[in-house]
Amino acid sequence: MDATIRLTVDGTAHEVTVDTRTTVLDALRERLGVTTVKKGCDHGQCGSCTVLLDGRRHLTCLTLAVAQDGAEVVTAGGLGEGEGLHPVQQAFLDHDGYQCGYCTPGQVCSAVGMLDEAKQGHPSHVTEDLEGDTDLTDDEIRERMSGNLCRCGAYAGILAAVREAAQA
Repeated sequence: MDATIRLTVDGTAHEVTVDTRTTVLDALRERLGVTTVKKGCDHGQCGSCTVLLDGRRHLTCLTLAVAQDGAEVVTAGGLGEGEGLHPVQQAFLDHDGYQCGYCTPGQVCSAVGMLDEAKQGHPSHVTEDLEGDTDLTDDEIRERMSGNLCRCGAYAGILAAVREAAQA
């Protein structure tokens, strides 16, 4: 069975007809040609498909497109302002937070979403003071980014990039 849905992707409105079993990831890549979102494991284990969906980070390989009718999707390609980079993107460049680059779009989107969650006071598993401000220590950043894997092992650069973006 097919359904027509509307998605705003990186500021551009789209209307697309999809099978009701189609994930957001497949709708983006196969129906809309948005290749900044990567298909890694297709099981929600690696995080390479992470985008901001209505402002929150989501694994698009686990999210049905029909359930997101009318949603706003921001990929790593839609984070910057015009030709300028988003501060998290710039931090990834400055700290070599990538090697092959395959996981980088998902890492960047996850970092942006994670920083917003921390700013809003959402605790993580390692948050010590649930009543106070969230202090983004290295352990806190590692825990919050743990759903995004890097097969190349660029974690030192990723951690440094997220730390810098958190302080900015």
